Amino acid sequence: MRTFLALLLVLAPLVVVADDSSGKMIYGLHEKVHIKELGITVPAKLDTGADSASLSARYIRTFEQDGVEMVEFDLSIDRDDREDWGITAEQWDDVELPLSGHVRIKRRAESVSPGERDYSRRPVVTLTVCMGNRQEQIEVNLTDRSEFRYPLLMGSEALQGLGALVDPSLSMAVGEPGCQASEDNSEDKVVESDDETMEAAEAL
Repeated sequence: MRTFLALLLVLAPLVVVADDSSGKMIYGLHEKVHIKELGITVPAKLDTGADSASLSARYIRTFEQDGVEMVEFDLSIDRDDREDWGITAEQWDDVELPLSGHVRIKRRAESVSPGERDYSRRPVVTLTVCMGNRQEQIEVNLTDRSEFRYPLLMGSEALQGLGALVDPSLSMAVGEPGCQASEDNSEDKVVESDDETMEAAEAL
């Protein structure tokens, strides 16, 4: 009986972040998120009060390349954080991605001077993000978040796509993103299957 109770106490935290009957996953207020297109994993703040997702960027410029609208930027992340998170110069410097569009973000009233627009216009890119073992393509606007602790903000639209429920009493509840490992294993299986098919064809 004591052994059974001990097991329940050990497994209780795991039950908190498991899928519930509605297919939702419970996440903490802060989670690690892998961004496939950039090949990086960064800590993010999950904010149900914000509509869209934001990534910290600076030196942002849009341009056209072979008829495709593009955006170039540097990730606006402190050097010490880049080193801690294993982000290389190739991953943060002069990043180029297709431009998905623009979004208007309402500015705080206290930051708007007389005669200024009460909104900012930000470029948007489409990114594939993984949080826990769930992956989703989301739209992310680019803005300098260097004054904030978390370079990535996951808003309600992204959280809905991931089937996320946020428990603000938790932090880093689901651990390291697991989608990348799953993709690598899946690719390995495809290669093995192709090799077997080629060997069978050569034997004929």
